[in-house]
Amino acid sequence: MVKHQPLQVYERQLCLSCLTGIYGCRWKRYQRSHDDTTKWEFLWSLILFFTFSLLLVWFYFWWEAHNDFSEFNWFLYNRSGEWSDGTVPILATTAAGFTYIAFLMILALCHIAVGQQLNLHWLHKVMLKCAIFGVMGLLWSPVQATGPFLHLGALVAVTALAWLVAGQVARTEKIRFQVVVLLLYLSVLLGLYMAPLSITSPCIMDHANLTPRPDIIGHQGAPMLAPENTILSFQRALQMNVSGLEADVAISFDGVPFLMRDRTLRRTTDVGKVFPARQLDDASSFNWTDLHSLNAGQWFLKDDPFWTVQSMAQREVMLVGNQSVCSLEQLLRLASLHNHTVVFSLRRPPHRHPCYHSWINDTLEVIRLSGIPQHLVMWTPDCDRGQVRQVAPGLQQTSVEKLPPQVLHQQGISSLLLRYSQASPYDIQEFSRSNVSVTLYTVNEPWLFSVLWCSGVSSVSSEAPNILRKVPYPIWLMSPDEYCLIWVAADLISFTVVVGIFVFQKWRLSGMHSYNPEQIMLSAAVRRSSRDVNIMKEKLIFSGKEGPHREENWNSCVYCIVCWCLFLWLCPSTLKCLPLLFSCPYLFTTDLMTFDR
Repeated sequence: MVKHQPLQVYERQLCLSCLTGIYGCRWKRYQRSHDDTTKWEFLWSLILFFTFSLLLVWFYFWWEAHNDFSEFNWFLYNRSGEWSDGTVPILATTAAGFTYIAFLMILALCHIAVGQQLNLHWLHKVMLKCAIFGVMGLLWSPVQATGPFLHLGALVAVTALAWLVAGQVARTEKIRFQVVVLLLYLSVLLGLYMAPLSITSPCIMDHANLTPRPDIIGHQGAPMLAPENTILSFQRALQMNVSGLEADVAISFDGVPFLMRDRTLRRTTDVGKVFPARQLDDASSFNWTDLHSLNAGQWFLKDDPFWTVQSMAQREVMLVGNQSVCSLEQLLRLASLHNHTVVFSLRRPPHRHPCYHSWINDTLEVIRLSGIPQHLVMWTPDCDRGQVRQVAPGLQQTSVEKLPPQVLHQQGISSLLLRYSQASPYDIQEFSRSNVSVTLYTVNEPWLFSVLWCSGVSSVSSEAPNILRKVPYPIWLMSPDEYCLIWVAADLISFTVVVGIFVFQKWRLSGMHSYNPEQIMLSAAVRRSSRDVNIMKEKLIFSGKEGPHREENWNSCVYCIVCWCLFLWLCPSTLKCLPLLFSCPYLFTTDLMTFDR
């Protein structure tokens, strides 16, 4: 009787199949190789790393730009005429792209760790090109506030890469390659060690030098809690303990200053329902009676620009829905009642408007009739300042243009109203020494408020006074000595870990170089047909040596587990993708030889 004996029983390499299959669609064992990566694939690996770095900076940019989402949406509205949250598709695309590229980057690092040849699939290459062309030229990275933390994060990442670099240096036998890799890695590491010499942040200062907490001015009231530029919005801002109120003012056709940010009434009123034929007309072309008849609250409930409507009580929803257009006199009387400062931007009417020449006098008359003390009003229009001083000498003359302190004093201007990106910490300190108060807008995020606080700004204008009121102290404040100690300690720990990793990798891989005659024969078969090479790979698979396979499988499993944990920590949204990944039939096939060759 003839007995049939199986060719070989070998361990399944499930994790390794996942690595090579997802990265390069090499699911079959004979498709994998330990040969050196080709120069072309090495170039694509560099492109992958560059794309990952690019998307990382892009992701960081949008994280920092969260403070300006409202202004970005308003910019899109002025361009398109339709209000929508334009940040949602951008953030969704950014998150998806970053998750995808980060996943490919982790797979590439796993290939290097287990000694597999890099061979990126053509579909991934197409996606890399799309990602590069989509992001190039659009980057801006404000690292002033988070520079020290970015430095520590980069130091941890480069220190962790020492394991892969040491493994590559220990495996290769080419002296030139070892020298190039070591010099490149050590130069990057040394640059990170010395990076704090060029890092400056306003929050690195002595605690005794911290200025008092900046005053908070409600920009258009509290537009996260109520419709902007309505009396309810300003009342909500006063409940948040603001020190002032800011608004945008236009002049009606019959000479009544009213609060409106946009040129038209489409976005914040129901003009399309009440006056459908005039919904594209300038807001200044309406008389006050028509303006006061419009509803200025229903749009807030419908669009929910700050995603706060769902948390409102039913009584609050009804109150919001019944708001009307607010006049400047109503705002001034409210501020006078609470003894709060008022700052407003006054927009001149169109050329053929009845109040085109008298807009300054009409506004000054409203200020006089409201009864508000003049020192509580910050006057920003540059037109006819001399006349304004004669009529109302007590107004705080405020400039919206960044001028030298000497010029401001010559013009009798005592305060500035600037966008937060227009004034550096040095500028703020220079104006403060010259007794010029600086108000910066629009500051909505606690981290930005903390940075400006440490810079010495006197007040900020915010759409989120409800958020900033919860920041009684800068989010982080560190003395130079404390930062120096952290810097030196981090460098020493990193250097010790890097040296230990190189020594351990050299010891671990020193006895692992073994040669199989068929491996040598396979490496030499460069000019043979692909069928012959595949046959030799099949012979190599069944050579009976299970030790290297077991070692490789163990390493790939360890790296898969570690990198998957890192990936899921970076991209929590990918948890939903796990069923898609593990639904692939190749991952649970027990016998790899059942695949079609």
